[in-house]
Amino acid sequence: MRVFHDLWAKLPRPLDPLRSIKVKFGVVAAVTACTATLIVLWGYLLGFRARQTLPVGMFISLGVMQLIAHGMTAPLREMTAAARAMARGDYSRRVRATSRDEVGELAHAFNRMATDLAEVDRQRREFVANVSHELRTPISALRAVLENVADGVTPATPEVLESAVEQTDRLGRLVTQLLDLSRVDAGAVALQTGRIDITAFVADVTAEAAAGHPGARFDVDVPAGLHALGDRDRLHQVLANLLDNAARHSPPDRPVTVTARPLPDRLRGGDAPGGEPPGGLRGLVLEVSDEGPGIPPSERDRVFERFSRGAAAHATPDGGTGLGLAIARWAVDLHGGDIHVVDTPRGCRIRVAIPPTPGEST
Repeated sequence: MRVFHDLWAKLPRPLDPLRSIKVKFGVVAAVTACTATLIVLWGYLLGFRARQTLPVGMFISLGVMQLIAHGMTAPLREMTAAARAMARGDYSRRVRATSRDEVGELAHAFNRMATDLAEVDRQRREFVANVSHELRTPISALRAVLENVADGVTPATPEVLESAVEQTDRLGRLVTQLLDLSRVDAGAVALQTGRIDITAFVADVTAEAAAGHPGARFDVDVPAGLHALGDRDRLHQVLANLLDNAARHSPPDRPVTVTARPLPDRLRGGDAPGGEPPGGLRGLVLEVSDEGPGIPPSERDRVFERFSRGAAAHATPDGGTGLGLAIARWAVDLHGGDIHVVDTPRGCRIRVAIPPTPGEST
C-alpha cells in the first residue's frame, strides 16, 4: 500500500502550469463532460443505447478526471500531515509544491514557515544548552572555592575570596545579559533619546571598563565638544560590551583604543531634510580596536549572534558568554545604525555608526 501511495504521489500533475485554481476546476469539468459525451456518442454509433453507455461514460470520465486533477489537492493533504507532525515536534516534513496556482503559493509559504520554525526550534535548543553551560561554569567554580574554604583545605585569603567574587561577577553579568535579551525578544524597550556629550560619555564608560580590567590599558581619542543624539543607556551597553570584549582579548602590554568621530556624509547618505541635520548633529562613529588575535573573516558575521564566541574566545580562559556583541547589535539596530568588524592588519576593530536621527536607517 505504501509503495502504491509513493508511486501515485510521483505521477505527473498535468494542471500544474495553470496559474488559477478556478481555471483548473473549469478544465476538469470540461474534460469530464466531453469524455462522457464522446463515450455516449461512440456507443450510439455502435448501436448501444444511451442508458447502456452513459454509466460507462461516467465511470471512464471519473477515471480521466482523477488523472487530470491529480495534484490539485495533494499539497493540502501533505500540509495536513506535515502540520500534525509539527505538533509532535517534527519540523522536517515538507510539501511538494510544483503547481503555480493559489494552492502552490500556499505550499511554498508553508515550506518557508516550516523552515523558519525548524530554525527557531534549533536556536531554542541551543539557547537552553548554552545558558545551562554558562551558568554551570561559574557556579561550579564558586562552589569549589567555598567548599575548600569551608573544609579548611584552602584558607580564606584575600586572593581566594577575590576569585569567588570574580565568579559571582561573571554570574551577575550573565544574568544581566539574559535580562537584556528577554527585553529584546519582548520588544519592550523604547529609545529615550537626548543630546549626549560624547567626550564625557566615552570617558565615563572607559573608566568603568578600566576598573573592571585593572591590567588593561585604554587609549581614548575623542575630539572635544563632540555631541550626538541617542539613548545614553543603550549606547552605554554598546561601548561597555565592546570594551569588555576588547580588554579580554588584548595582550596585557598593548592598548585598547577607543575613537569617536562625527558620522561622515558618505556613511549617512546626505543631510537630513532641509539640508541640516537635527540640532546640528551629524551622527556618530565609534570604533574600538585591540591588538589581540582578531576575528577571521569567516566568523565576522556570526560573532554578533547569540552565544557565538569564535575560536579566539574559546581559547581564552574567560572568553565571555557570547551575548555581549549580540546585545550591542540590538542596541545599534534600535538606533537605526550599523555595527560590523572592520578590516585591520592587526587585532580586531569594530565600528559603530549611529545616524543623526535614531531609529532611522543610514
